Amino acid sequence: MLKRKRVIYTEEEWKKILSPEEFYVLRQKGTEPPFKGKYYHHFENGVYLCAACGNELFSSITKFDSGSGWPSFYEPVSYDNIETEVDFSFGMKRIEVKCASCGSHLGHVFDDGPRPTGMRYCINSISLKFKKEE
Repeated sequence: MLKRKRVIYTEEEWKKILSPEEFYVLRQKGTEPPFKGKYYHHFENGVYLCAACGNELFSSITKFDSGSGWPSFYEPVSYDNIETEVDFSFGMKRIEVKCASCGSHLGHVFDDGPRPTGMRYCINSISLKFKKEE
C-alpha cells in the first residue's frame, strides 16, 4: 500500500500560507456560501486538488450538478486521498471529508448521490484548486 506523505504545518504557518477565507474553511472547518463558489458551475476536464497542499482529490469525470450550491462528486480520485470522520457540529450528525495529506476540511459526504456509488461529496470550492487536463 502506498504511504501518503503528510503535510504538517502549525496553524500559524497555515495562516501565512492561506488567504483568510481559505484558512477559515480549510483549517477552521468553515463553509462558503452556497451557489457562490468558483467551481460550482465548473465543468472542464481535469482534476480537483486540495487548495492547501495539492493532493489530488476528485476527477471532473465524477462531478455532477447536485443543486446543493456546492461542487459535488460521486467518488474521490482515490479513497486513500481523503479521510472521513463523524461531525456533530450545528446539532447535526454528518460525515466530514478531509484531505488525507494535510488534514484540511473539504466539506461533507452524504448518501443521496447518483449511481454508481450513491454518494455525494459536497465540497467547498475554496478548498479546491483545478488542474486542467492537457
